[in-house]
Amino acid sequence: MKYAFRMSTISRYSLGLGLVCTLGLLGCTESKTKNVPTPTPPPPVTTVANEEARDYSQYTEQIWADEFNSGALDQSKWTYELGGGGWGNQELQAYTNSRDNVYQANGNLVIQALRQQSGNNAYTSGRLITKGKQSFRYGRLDVRAKVPQGKGVWPAIWMLGADIDQNNWPVCGEIDIMELRGSRPNELLATMHFGNSASDHRYKGTTKTVATPLSDDFHTYSVVRSKDLLRFFLDGELYYTFTGNDASPFPFNNPFFLILNVAVGGKFDGDPDGSTVLPQQMQVDYARFYQYKQ
Repeated sequence: MKYAFRMSTISRYSLGLGLVCTLGLLGCTESKTKNVPTPTPPPPVTTVANEEARDYSQYTEQIWADEFNSGALDQSKWTYELGGGGWGNQELQAYTNSRDNVYQANGNLVIQALRQQSGNNAYTSGRLITKGKQSFRYGRLDVRAKVPQGKGVWPAIWMLGADIDQNNWPVCGEIDIMELRGSRPNELLATMHFGNSASDHRYKGTTKTVATPLSDDFHTYSVVRSKDLLRFFLDGELYYTFTGNDASPFPFNNPFFLILNVAVGGKFDGDPDGSTVLPQQMQVDYARFYQYKQ
């Protein structure tokens, strides 16, 4: 009996100790649970305006434009980019802010290339940029223009990454909406330039051939930019598509600024020859940027 009592006492003691330990463990578990930090939820996914691709006709909200109807260049929208030195392409012109080279007339911006000496340059012309004043990301950019022609004449409507001062070309990216070799006025070129460094420069694009010279009349040159997608249009008709699979790195989701210029000579179409008639003009009716309603 004493043994039985002792065993019962021990059993009751063990049971009590077990309950204490169990309650203690529960208390510890509860305490630990209280100290576990609540997981931080992931940040909300933010979308950038117009990153989804839509039909050309759905871009109806005009965000920015220059109609070139005033008597003088609107310098709240444009900057003259000046100088010579070949611009990396062995070009022969000097870009000026002279009214001989850039002016407005009859509702058009006129960029005129002249056979005119300026320093070491035998030609002068004009180059305008929106850098620091207006950049463009997703949406549709239209430029309606009549382009020049002639051997060695090189008109261009194009864009560079707005981060070019931090990420030099071609890291910043280049979008050529319209380039034309003056000796081949029936051919429209659209090209994207990209790469990790100047030594890693790569490009991809297309050449569209049209029935009549582009220099004969005004045409609307457009690029529609969406996330990982660029689409190129001539007079509202799609002729080239460039996707995120076409470039690595792909800088073309970033803001870009617009450039309008007429170069003379260089690697693209060679130098003017005896057949080249100067002056030659690029006339721009308007530049407009549209987005669709969100």
